[in-house]
Amino acid sequence: MPESMMWEGIPRSEVPWFPTINEDLCSGCQSCIDTCPGDVYDWDDVMGRPIVARPNNCVVYCMGCAKACPEDAITFPNKEEVVELVKQLRTKHAV
Repeated sequence: MPESMMWEGIPRSEVPWFPTINEDLCSGCQSCIDTCPGDVYDWDDVMGRPIVARPNNCVVYCMGCAKACPEDAITFPNKEEVVELVKQLRTKHAV
């Protein structure tokens, strides 16, 4: 598997860490797009709001976009649960 598809020796697709946008709360301000270091978002011209286009580009455990969102429209999975899953994945992939 290409290195770009791995995260600390684990296939990135197995780490469920990426944002979810609550469409009812999103005002379309684009703060998430402006602050995301991973190019996770695209702008949907039809909907007039951002979409999560590349979830596996999200930096694991980063929540910068959620902190930047003035409407609190962005959420992430429970970090403690993902940390526990990552521990299991490290064993599975002998990292």
